[in-house]
Amino acid sequence: MTWHKLALLTDIPEDAALETGAAGQPLALYRVEGRVYCTGNLCTHAEAFLSDGFLEGHEIECPLHGARFDIRDGRVLCQPASKDIPTYPVRVEGGAVFVELP
Repeated sequence: MTWHKLALLTDIPEDAALETGAAGQPLALYRVEGRVYCTGNLCTHAEAFLSDGFLEGHEIECPLHGARFDIRDGRVLCQPASKDIPTYPVRVEGGAVFVELP
């Protein structure tokens, strides 16, 4: 596992997703209630970019078919998706956001 600097904290809008990536993986960063979360950026149902979806609280909704996922643990909250999305550990140091990836 390696830590990757993905963004500055100020780059991540509050209550919206930021498209990013590292190590060949499409990722999304979210800032909700002062905390930063990182998930894979592809819906497990139709491979749409979740960063193009709607974030409400800790739920990201796929822009294509409305599947929803919890950004804290990646679990599916409603169909048509049936497979969870990956989540990754995040740390913030000196205003920079780092994510640990395999």
